[in-house]
Amino acid sequence: MPARTRHTRTRAIAVVLGCASLALAMTAPAQATTPHPHPHSTGVERAVLPAGDGWAAAEGSTTGGANATPEHVYTVTNRAELIAAFAAAGDAPKIVRISGTVHGNSDAAGTPIGCEQYQTGGYTLEKYLAAYDPEVWGRDAVPSGPLEDARVASAKKQAAAVTIKVPSNTTLVGVGKNPKIIGAGLQVRDVSNVIIRNITFEDTYDCFPQWDPTDGAGGAWNAEYDNLVVYGSRHVWVDHNTFSDGGRPDADQPHYFGQVYQQHDGLFDIVRGADLVTVSWNVLKDHDKTMLIGNSDGAGASDRGKLRVTLHHNLFKDVKERAPRVRFGQVDSYNNHFVATTGSAYGYTYGIGAESQLVAEHNAFTLTREVDRATILKKWSESSLTAGNNYVNGRKTDLIDVHNAGVPGEHLTEGAGWTPRLRTAVHHPLVVPVLVALKAGAGKATTGH
Repeated sequence: MPARTRHTRTRAIAVVLGCASLALAMTAPAQATTPHPHPHSTGVERAVLPAGDGWAAAEGSTTGGANATPEHVYTVTNRAELIAAFAAAGDAPKIVRISGTVHGNSDAAGTPIGCEQYQTGGYTLEKYLAAYDPEVWGRDAVPSGPLEDARVASAKKQAAAVTIKVPSNTTLVGVGKNPKIIGAGLQVRDVSNVIIRNITFEDTYDCFPQWDPTDGAGGAWNAEYDNLVVYGSRHVWVDHNTFSDGGRPDADQPHYFGQVYQQHDGLFDIVRGADLVTVSWNVLKDHDKTMLIGNSDGAGASDRGKLRVTLHHNLFKDVKERAPRVRFGQVDSYNNHFVATTGSAYGYTYGIGAESQLVAEHNAFTLTREVDRATILKKWSESSLTAGNNYVNGRKTDLIDVHNAGVPGEHLTEGAGWTPRLRTAVHHPLVVPVLVALKAGAGKATTGH
């Protein structure tokens, strides 16, 4: 590269970084206050989604529990207290503060328990493996019989413990040092007006995944539970959280019947008619099936015209696929940073699914040499997308052209058919990695962002 070109580019990057520094120094004021201040409620806990910040700011505001009265502000330290707080407040505005580590797999006192505590009907993994070994059971039929019934019954016991439903008008926020929820599957299901901030979500694992020899060429283990799922709900803001498999990454799991013993499903899914969702400044890392927006090609009756989701300033690091995979929805994905490091598995980033209307702009990708840029996009169905001003390893890259040249059998067409309007600051992709590294993830939330 000629010296003059390098000098010009260096000056351009310096100017953009300077603008980013100025933006970081200017913190927006709180968007709302409450007439009922509480001695244990800070500005972060009573923050509302800023105006214009993604789809969750459309058709009314997303305020969560910002207007909670003092009796509806709770600090919880275990699963039982969390469930009790939700039950006590019902749909009234509430602030529920996560302090310390809440374990989904735990007893009434909050002490962690193992998978054996859920086993019933004579189920053990050793018996299951012996009974349904393809060399014994065969490769053409899914497991059935008493031992499969015992697996299902055991799974129901775990589901009753780890599935936690979040009511309407809730702010769920982490406080203190390193607040975590481990092994629980939070469901924001058929409710509205929910804010989730400043929490580390880890390792929502299925003790009893099912073996299906007919799933794919070699069969597969299928697990339940996501760390977080937004199902049929409206006006949801998920901000400054960290999602991962924690100390149980898929890469470290054993293989049975020639396939990884998969105990994780998604990290964070948005499905079944969910609508008006903003996902901002989160970290999603070290996982396989990361995020579905729409979970079935056959769900058009519930999903068509919904699944309007904004993703901005999130870090997706060492995730294999679905970052996200989109069906039906008008999804705006901008200013995100996608990272694949040496040794990590990489399949694709954006999955283009049935009737999807994805706009992917102003994003940054930091990928190893082993990753083929043509695989950043993956075509699952005949849908168009908009993908402009994205940078891969510091170079502006036309993701659609690169994909079509590298994977000509999966030709993608350009033009999502709509233009996003609900955006706050849009940063140059060259500074997105810096901004996201400084501000994304649990523990970094401010009043507004």
